[in-house]
Amino acid sequence: MASLMRLFRREERVAQPLYEQIVARARQPHWYLDGSVPDTLEGRFAMLATLIALVDVRLENGGEQARFASVSLAECFVGDMDAELRQLGTGDPAMGKKVGSLVGALGGRVGAWRRAVEGTESWEAVTGRSVYREAEVPAEARDYVERQLRLFWSALEARGDEALINGTLP
Repeated sequence: MASLMRLFRREERVAQPLYEQIVARARQPHWYLDGSVPDTLEGRFAMLATLIALVDVRLENGGEQARFASVSLAECFVGDMDAELRQLGTGDPAMGKKVGSLVGALGGRVGAWRRAVEGTESWEAVTGRSVYREAEVPAEARDYVERQLRLFWSALEARGDEALINGTLP
């Protein structure tokens, strides 16, 4: 029986420290003050999902452990979104659909940022959709966020897999 229980036990989320660092980074005031990201649930989700997407693209480009951590990062995101929705009063019947929608939004961002990193889509366009959902914002604010995201990406590329997996963000 004990071996059967081990079979169904969830593995520890290796990307939990990394996820926590991404959440802390998404909460930094400069995104909302200098970058005019709306300080709302939707704006904060957009910033979090954007940063997770960039980290995920970096992990996909890493070694086997980094790619494994990418899956773990997604699990951390799902667990956190589930908990957040429950705190907001979402009941079980609607939970799956809402979490699925959030996961889909993250997946769309991962694909868009992958294209930006590869150079097949502009950083400006992806920033507009990923962070602002095409809302009108001052050009300086959009430029600021794009510049910060480019710097973040450059630092992610320079970071080793192990350091990144352990939650050491640039």
